[in-house]
Amino acid sequence: MNTKTTTVLGIDPGLDRTGWAILTRDARSVLSLVACGLIHTDAGQELPVRLDYVYRELQKVLAAYAPDQVAMEQNYFLKRAQTMANTVMTRGVIILACQQAGKPITFYPPKRVKMIICGTGTADKKQVQRMVQLTLRLDKVISPDDTADAAAIGICHLKTAPLNNMLNVKAAFLEKLKAAQVQQIKRK
Repeated sequence: MNTKTTTVLGIDPGLDRTGWAILTRDARSVLSLVACGLIHTDAGQELPVRLDYVYRELQKVLAAYAPDQVAMEQNYFLKRAQTMANTVMTRGVIILACQQAGKPITFYPPKRVKMIICGTGTADKKQVQRMVQLTLRLDKVISPDDTADAAAIGICHLKTAPLNNMLNVKAAFLEKLKAAQVQQIKRK
């Protein structure tokens, strides 16, 4: 049984609004919300200024809460090319900040997050917010929805990462075993 508390930073990236949430899973696998917030940039500012602001604010969150891991929503195709380009650039500065802080990042597609949180990949924003509230035993739903989405991504990670880690360890062991068998055959 895990005796360590795991802390994860969930991120819902966006140039205008980047939601973030710090969650923990304790030794009994109880999930808790530590803090959450929104990094909001002014649409009237130049793109480099906005990206720099997201980067600096995320650095502050990483320094203040020192999460063990980071979970971020994967890109999906958006209807507007400009929105997609801005989101990709925002993700870039987020990835850079996490890399510089030495935090591993796991990416989750929106449908997988919804499936883990709500049991269906087609859940709407209200359903996700409600399930986040119930999962974390909160008095009210997290608002705005960008922040609730960040919490959902963190919950998804905390619920799936232990199994994924065990599968990765097993796969690595099997690869080493296979390599050792090949070496043994070559020696014969």
